[in-house]
Amino acid sequence: MKAVQFSEFGGPEVLKVIAKEAPAIGKDEVLIETKAIGVNYADTARRQGSYVVPTEFPFIPGAEIAGIVAEVGENVQRVSKGNRVVTLIGSGGYAEYAVVQPEKLIPIPDDVSFEKAVSLPLQGLSAYHILKTMGKLEEGETVLVHAAAGGVGSLAVQLAKLFGAGKVIATASTAEKLAFAEEVGADHLVDYTEDGWEKKVRELTDGNGVDVALEMVGGEIFHKTVKCLAPFGRLVIYGAASGEQAKFYPSSLMRRNQSVVGFFLPQIMNQPTLFQKSLEELLLYVNKGKLELTIGGTFPLVDAAEVHRKLQGRETKGKLVLIP
Repeated sequence: MKAVQFSEFGGPEVLKVIAKEAPAIGKDEVLIETKAIGVNYADTARRQGSYVVPTEFPFIPGAEIAGIVAEVGENVQRVSKGNRVVTLIGSGGYAEYAVVQPEKLIPIPDDVSFEKAVSLPLQGLSAYHILKTMGKLEEGETVLVHAAAGGVGSLAVQLAKLFGAGKVIATASTAEKLAFAEEVGADHLVDYTEDGWEKKVRELTDGNGVDVALEMVGGEIFHKTVKCLAPFGRLVIYGAASGEQAKFYPSSLMRRNQSVVGFFLPQIMNQPTLFQKSLEELLLYVNKGKLELTIGGTFPLVDAAEVHRKLQGRETKGKLVLIP
């Protein structure tokens, strides 16, 4: 099979197309013929050596795959050969075949394409659990979504509304991205490249602040986002795209009963009931037309390096998908 791997940290050029034997499965495993592979910032972090867990060489990136069950182990009963499925795996997704535990496979509805299905596991589950599990969003509350035109952000805007948020405030860096955030359902738009954007957020909430904030930039954006929180407000950190680690005094949260919590999707994967139920719910939203997915482009697997360049150069909008 063809695969894309790297054996050293660096830029997109370290990604190499290789040929290797397709993996063999055990009695309790399933072989998936991949039809679509999701590309994520986590893949670029792996490649650069800045991911939150160690990376061993050689490494085949890719955590999101959708495809067809090609082979099942003799003890497997949950799925059958030919089933259309989607899942998250730890690594190895940039390949024509992958081995998966059957309990992690979620069936794809007939009317949902592989490309759309693979757009959900990482970004969709992240948006879902940042809002519900960590942010504990309640009906009628106000949500602040940074980078609202991005993969997680655009889904978070839509899911916040589906979950009953009273008001969604979206931030982005350009007029085009703000317009896209409005298209997917944001109630108010804020350009976070402008000085004093945090004051505008507070004005939009009549000075009260937001109940839930999604933050993935770090540095000064983090500090300004804390200032946007309402009493009992929850700020959920799910990244540090700026590369800057924010420093603050935890006791500053006490006066207004605020909280800052972290989110890391692999911990959700360690609890199958959380993972399975929420991904099935997301696929149902897509199948019913309640959740819009934007595919920013599909590319051959062998063009993975160029796709990484596009992603990090912020040249795209929506989900980037590799096709084996």
